[in-house]
Amino acid sequence: MNIRSAIRPVTPLEAFVASKDLPWIASTTPGKSAKPLRFLDDRGFVELLRMEPGTTMPLHRHTGEVQVYQISGLRQLDNGQVMGPGDYILEPAGNVDWWKVVGDEPMLAFVVVLGEVEFLGPGGEVRTVVSAASQRDAYLRHCMERGLPPQALG
Repeated sequence: MNIRSAIRPVTPLEAFVASKDLPWIASTTPGKSAKPLRFLDDRGFVELLRMEPGTTMPLHRHTGEVQVYQISGLRQLDNGQVMGPGDYILEPAGNVDWWKVVGDEPMLAFVVVLGEVEFLGPGGEVRTVVSAASQRDAYLRHCMERGLPPQALG
């Protein structure tokens, strides 16, 4: 059975998501994981992002707008600014940046990504692209490997 065929479309009454019932999906970046909350078709995705102290978000470019509300922990942006709990940032399409989790506490943030995130090499070449489709595939693969029923997240 194709796991995607097991997911039916979400109706407005089913738009509620109990995040406590959703898994954390480990990233290929050590110390980084995400809990998917919604896939916005091919437009983007919504997630909780968790990163351990000392973890760096590598150099990347946003093809669309990204909005981040920081829940806990501290992260230092590439311009030296430190974001903490309650801080919000709007990163416009085309923004290129990197940042690092600082302090002793894991960083947790609510993130809305429109478009894709292109991770860049030292010469500016695109090494990896993260999209709604790649995040959805990672979620479905995680559920299938662990025998978990996937939730309809869009």
